[in-house]
Amino acid sequence: MSSDKKDMKRTGSNNPGSGVSRRDFLKKGGAVLGGVGLMSMVPPGLRSAAWAAGSDAPEKTDLTIGFIPLTDCASVVMAGELGLYKKHGLNVTISKEASWAAVRDKLVNGELDAAHVLYGMMYGVTLGIGGPQKDMAVLMCLNNNGQAITLANHLKDKGVTDGASLKKLIDTEKREYTFAQTFPTGTHAMWLYYWLAANGIHPFNDVKTIVVPPPQMVANMRVGNMDGFCVGEPWNARAIADKIGFTAITTQEIWKDHPEKVLGTTLEFVQKYPNTARALLMAVLEASMYIDATANRASVAKVISSKSYVNAPEEVIEGRFLGHYDNGIGKTWQDPDYMKFYNDGAVNFPYLSDGMWFLTQHRRWGLLQTDPDYLAVAKKVNQIDLYKQAAAHLKVPVPGDVMRASKLFDGTPWNGKDPKGYAAGFKIKGGSGN
Repeated sequence: MSSDKKDMKRTGSNNPGSGVSRRDFLKKGGAVLGGVGLMSMVPPGLRSAAWAAGSDAPEKTDLTIGFIPLTDCASVVMAGELGLYKKHGLNVTISKEASWAAVRDKLVNGELDAAHVLYGMMYGVTLGIGGPQKDMAVLMCLNNNGQAITLANHLKDKGVTDGASLKKLIDTEKREYTFAQTFPTGTHAMWLYYWLAANGIHPFNDVKTIVVPPPQMVANMRVGNMDGFCVGEPWNARAIADKIGFTAITTQEIWKDHPEKVLGTTLEFVQKYPNTARALLMAVLEASMYIDATANRASVAKVISSKSYVNAPEEVIEGRFLGHYDNGIGKTWQDPDYMKFYNDGAVNFPYLSDGMWFLTQHRRWGLLQTDPDYLAVAKKVNQIDLYKQAAAHLKVPVPGDVMRASKLFDGTPWNGKDPKGYAAGFKIKGGSGN
């Protein structure tokens, strides 16, 4: 059991697989931070009054929620397929978007009310990097793990199987090497840069990096436009199925249980429609519980494989969705750290330290020219109080701390205590090679 899960204070669960009884909830509910657990034990009328001056009904019921065709859009999609939006008083239209830039722009201008979105993008927009400035809000984390770095088969033919052998090739065979990520301030960019740098490869000075929307990654690699890419599933598995690439490393190998996509909106939306935001949170949280039950994963893979959603072969999605990994160069394994959507609530809490980590990497790579007030920005973006209210209502466990400690694959610890020192402490950093 991870240290995060040991720290979870249970308020019970309506997830059939959680093993948490109502008796356990009644015994332990009062221990939750700030008395939030007690909220779900208060009579509904009083609870409603505490939430919104006498009414917890959504202020806005008709919503449009965006998503990108990736396996980790599953909870946003399944909340609709399972009728959970309607259960919580919402009429939601799910909108398939072409790129993360489109998601950003539509969130900023109000065409989307909320979206399945890159964690780092929410912070980039808030600070005015990677696009127009607007205060954004992270309602919850949608998933941990489940992305990967894929390298083209022509590199395998030259002896490349991992980061160390890639570094050797780049040093000995001089040419322009091109790697793709999905958005400048997003998660995939940060995983790619971190991995390259940990192997002694500067992501801006030693190679060229480009932006490609997730569904276009495989097609671009097929025609030789890139040597590698970092993206979410199922596009890494699809590259292997199409015999054009192989997995050099999964992102869970870079950082076990790393934060990935979030349910994002604008801060203005949360302030104007707090009950709507809470209802949206509860619907997607319930969908997250459903997806994380192993027995449901195959049927979910079938649903999201359709043209309306991910538009990829069901079997390509299902394999890694169930933790069945094949790296395309002879290794197969059952990964216990595959894509998680709930994990007894450990996935979904919007830890301040998670958001701050992305800021440290934005600073590391020169996207931010100066150090921001890391903690203040995270407190502004991550809607912890709203999340706790939704979690208490659904009897979802919440952690005992808004920070969590982690160690990435290069041995560097992260706990959020000294973000400025952390950002400055890397040997390889800066857009121009420090």
